[in-house]
Amino acid sequence: MFPDRFHSIQDGRVHISASQASLFAKEVAGDFNPIHDPDARRFCVPGDLLFAVVVSRFGLSRHMTFQFRALLGDGIPLEFRESGEETIEVCDQGGKVYLEVTRSGDVTRDKQVIEEFIRCYVAASGKNFPHTMKPLMESKGVMFNPDRPMVMYASMSLTMDSLDAASPELELHNADLEANGKRGNVMLEYRLISDGKPVGEVSKHLVLGGLRPYCPDAMAGIVEEFYRLKARGSHYGIDTVDS
Repeated sequence: MFPDRFHSIQDGRVHISASQASLFAKEVAGDFNPIHDPDARRFCVPGDLLFAVVVSRFGLSRHMTFQFRALLGDGIPLEFRESGEETIEVCDQGGKVYLEVTRSGDVTRDKQVIEEFIRCYVAASGKNFPHTMKPLMESKGVMFNPDRPMVMYASMSLTMDSLDAASPELELHNADLEANGKRGNVMLEYRLISDGKPVGEVSKHLVLGGLRPYCPDAMAGIVEEFYRLKARGSHYGIDTVDS
């Protein structure tokens, strides 16, 4: 399965190198965020890659929730611990949990179905900034610190009416930002579409840090720099982390 290119197995444990994580971010997610560059000071593995590895190893269930608990660094040996049939914990040898997954319902292990779902999910994640986040922050009159923007994934969940949806796509149908002091909670809700019909739902919870009043000039500078660096193969330095 295609995520196999982006991790290795050693002594029964999963290892994700910085170079593998960076390749996944750029090649699959279209994410050129420097935090996923191998030499980044605060390097972390994209949460979308952990999601992809879990689904590839354990199958795609009708109902799944992913809770991101901590940042994952370069080459940390990972264990995937199942607790009954409903819970999977991705943790290191010391027991630190990086991702907790709960699942229920029917499961498919069809490689094509799983790959198509992973790719459509990851493609939607790559559009969070500026496509979704900029107009959302503008509408609420707040923005992150332009000198050190912070966007953190907290969780995502999915519900599928059918496990054999062909060529699925995610369609954003609701986005909301609730500001509370310097912290903001963002909820993104998607419809899973196949053959022009809704076949499921996906929701994501993100956390923004360092909120302040919205400044059009500052945001314009961020977006301009975003596209300039992306054009040369390096995403603007937003600390988009999965924790």
